[in-house]
Amino acid sequence: MAKLSENQAGEFRRGWPLLLSVVLGVGLGLSPLPFYSIGMLAPQLAKEFGWSFASIMLGLPVATVAVMIVGPIIGWVGDRIGVRPVAIASLVLFAFAFMGFALTSGSLPLFYLNWALMGAVGAGTLPTTWTRAINNGFEANKGLALGIALMGTGVFGFLIKPFLMWMIEAHGWRAAYLVTGALPLVIALPVALLAFKDPGARRVHTETAPLPGLTLPQALRDTKFWLIAGGFLLFSFAIAGPLPNLENLLKLKGFTKAEIVSLAPVVGLSVIVGRVAGGWLVDRFWAPGVALVLLCLPALGCLILHGQDPGFAGALLAIALVGMAAGMEFDLLAFLIARYFGARSYSTLYGCLYCAYAAGSGLGPVAFGADFDATGGYQLSLIMATGLLVLGGIVLLPLGRYRFAAEHAVEEQRIEAAAGERAAVPGA
Repeated sequence: MAKLSENQAGEFRRGWPLLLSVVLGVGLGLSPLPFYSIGMLAPQLAKEFGWSFASIMLGLPVATVAVMIVGPIIGWVGDRIGVRPVAIASLVLFAFAFMGFALTSGSLPLFYLNWALMGAVGAGTLPTTWTRAINNGFEANKGLALGIALMGTGVFGFLIKPFLMWMIEAHGWRAAYLVTGALPLVIALPVALLAFKDPGARRVHTETAPLPGLTLPQALRDTKFWLIAGGFLLFSFAIAGPLPNLENLLKLKGFTKAEIVSLAPVVGLSVIVGRVAGGWLVDRFWAPGVALVLLCLPALGCLILHGQDPGFAGALLAIALVGMAAGMEFDLLAFLIARYFGARSYSTLYGCLYCAYAAGSGLGPVAFGADFDATGGYQLSLIMATGLLVLGGIVLLPLGRYRFAAEHAVEEQRIEAAAGERAAVPGA
């Protein structure tokens, strides 16, 4: 056990620059910035151009479709040339695409075109690319490393809302788009250029020593692939639905502007907790079981928000529970792929399975927005989200035992077996 602890400590001593580059790259990429900013910017766009909330939120599934088309290609390229050039190029293009929203003129087709462009060029900033390097660089504590690396979404999810509110009030929504879009170039890009390296890249072209795991055709014929896809489709819909609509939902519950400002950033903080806690738990317990337990928490959060008057404490608890679940999604997907399909086609498989996640997270906010446009509230969509969260966790349970166990666990079993054989020999 002491040897295992030393392995873990050694991985983090060697790998902290890589971890930092992934925290910033993921946190300032396609996954969090558009998702966490749209709730603050949607009222500005609605006021400026007279658009409905549902039509504004439709930008998310438009980007989702682009990701679903481009994502598997990005994963395939990353598996063959390495993820470093893919992530760096995509980070630059995503930043300029996000800044393009500052030029919005009132045309919804052009607005959606910008979303599609951003989804296509920014697909390489998704965890598909960044987590391959983490999986190849960490083994003894893979789940915790993934949780730490991906907590960038929580860090910037926490910071972006008050930052956007200040920018909008001080300089307007167009300046908010420009400055937010520049953050990946100013913060994430320099660190990625210095520190983002895939420890497994040297094996990408080595036929004599391929990475262990299933190929894409093998995985597509596997029931486990479709169980993971189905589970993530269901609970990503339920988690993504309330978060971009959170400010409007709290307003309908009677909270003041000051209370909303203090409550909304809790999402980011709870995402960080979910990342680290989820990663720690899946290192020690069976991941599908952990997922089901953790998904019951946001289901409770949705029920609290469904209540007529949740109160400040109730709303705080509900937001924290939903945020914690949002914090575990990406690292859970990365962990499941590594344990059930191995590293051979990791990026390709992540790109394909991310399509299921993206479909749910793109449609969820639109469904919530449509519920608001039709009924003036979110009661129906919150009840639907409650059921989908629990169902999504149940769908993962038939996955069964891991196929690709941690290398340190295999080594410990080998050592224990050898010790047992020596003990069975007299005089050994």
